[in-house]
Amino acid sequence: MPPLQSLQLRRLILRNLSSSSSRISSSSFIQKPHLVTSSEPTPLTSSHFRHCQATSSSASRSHFLSLPQTPLSRTFSSSSSETPVDDHDQIARSLSSELVKDPESEPLPIGSRLNLNFSHVVPTAPVVLAALNLSPEAGRTVLGFNDWLISNPKFEHSDETLSFFVDYLGRRKDFKAVHDVIVGSRAAAGPKTLASAVDRLVRAGRATQAVAFFERMERDYGLKRDKESLRLVVEELCENGYANYAEKMVKSLANEFFPDERICDSLIKGWCVDGKLEEARRLAGEMYRGGFELGPMAYNAILDCVCRLCREKDPFRLHSEAEKVLLDMDMYGVPRNVETFNVLINNLCKIRKTEDATKVFDRMGEWGCYPNAETFLILTKSLYQAARVAEGDEMIDRMKSAGYGGSLDRKEYYSFLKILCGIERIDHALSVFDKMKKDGCEPGIKTYDLLMGKLCAHNRIDKANALFNEALRKGIPVEPKAYQVDPRYLKKPKAVKKKEKKRETLPEKMARKRRRLKQIRLSFVKKSKRMMRRAF
Repeated sequence: MPPLQSLQLRRLILRNLSSSSSRISSSSFIQKPHLVTSSEPTPLTSSHFRHCQATSSSASRSHFLSLPQTPLSRTFSSSSSETPVDDHDQIARSLSSELVKDPESEPLPIGSRLNLNFSHVVPTAPVVLAALNLSPEAGRTVLGFNDWLISNPKFEHSDETLSFFVDYLGRRKDFKAVHDVIVGSRAAAGPKTLASAVDRLVRAGRATQAVAFFERMERDYGLKRDKESLRLVVEELCENGYANYAEKMVKSLANEFFPDERICDSLIKGWCVDGKLEEARRLAGEMYRGGFELGPMAYNAILDCVCRLCREKDPFRLHSEAEKVLLDMDMYGVPRNVETFNVLINNLCKIRKTEDATKVFDRMGEWGCYPNAETFLILTKSLYQAARVAEGDEMIDRMKSAGYGGSLDRKEYYSFLKILCGIERIDHALSVFDKMKKDGCEPGIKTYDLLMGKLCAHNRIDKANALFNEALRKGIPVEPKAYQVDPRYLKKPKAVKKKEKKRETLPEKMARKRRRLKQIRLSFVKKSKRMMRRAF
């Protein structure tokens, strides 16, 4: 009896339902019989209902038969207030697929499509960020995405989510759209939105617009205009080499926001980033005359600028010029910090003075400083570049024992492998590659491509194929390429050895002499006239 089997199956399903869904009256389900979808394994027909009515308990059975007709998945999804974490990636990919579609080929605008397909979704900040990162070619379609979020009653813009759109549009240098987005959600704008807008303006080379943005941001966007926001704009300008704009801005606003030592240090750093050492020293003199004291950040910037100029013009003067800056720090009572030693070690490594850099590294403790992750990484790369691979491995172990093993990510390991492959230490590169996998850093496409290309150049095809198969097993989409073998590692054809002349035996020698004597005797025999007659 198939109807009874389906009835038993539905009873088992109903026992697993929540108590809230089981208390729903049967009349509410009977009123909406059209909600039955194709998800039912065996669709109910009129014969099923006639069979159930013929039984003794027709009322209860018809009630059970009509219960599975409700859209259970839709009910559960709408009752949950937040999207599960496991579904964030899938929702972001679905949103991205809608954003990257050609708007001219679609009959509906982006807002209508999102309303139809994602009305049950509760957008969150991670979902919005992932969708934008997956849609770099969407362009101004993200404005429709932003409008849909604003109109969604389940979502409310925050400073963080608004900064995502500002950063996305600023990356495309579409600052008109940035203006529209901030104006449309000015109530949510805050420090993160300000930081994203200023950062994108400065990195796009629009320092004048960044200064103007600070002037009108309180009037146009509702952003708070105070010393902290001024410091943010000044630091962004100085880090990108626009110290001239930053200094003029600070001096023009000195009556409103009096600069502090951090702003002055940032200005000196900006001149040093721009490579203008004289301007940095001129500003430092003005600061001392004004009662300010330079901090370690300003002196480290000056030290880096001096070392950089020496590397470009006269590397042999680097020691003496750097020592002058360090003496000035000692004279004014500015303590050296780990950043000071990182500047020295980095510049020494760039002129291939690895031995001097290791000596500076060993003397850090004399000033009460201890290396950080950046110090270990700089020295490790320099040791590998100098083909001191054993010391490089030791530096990695010291870095882990110092508690900075978390900084050894996939990017840093790739830089190590690139250096080792560049100096033709492919075997050691493979050992570092194994260490990378043991540390939990999963290699990517670039890492496998680098190693396979170098192995093929060394004519080690078997090992390259093993890496290729390993990448495929891990699901990494590597593509086979036509790598070229280095001529130095090609197998040269073996030269064919000439057969050594065997030593003649005495009978062979006597026979050769007899043949030669016979030829000589015959050469004196008089030829016949018939043989000597010319042929006409």
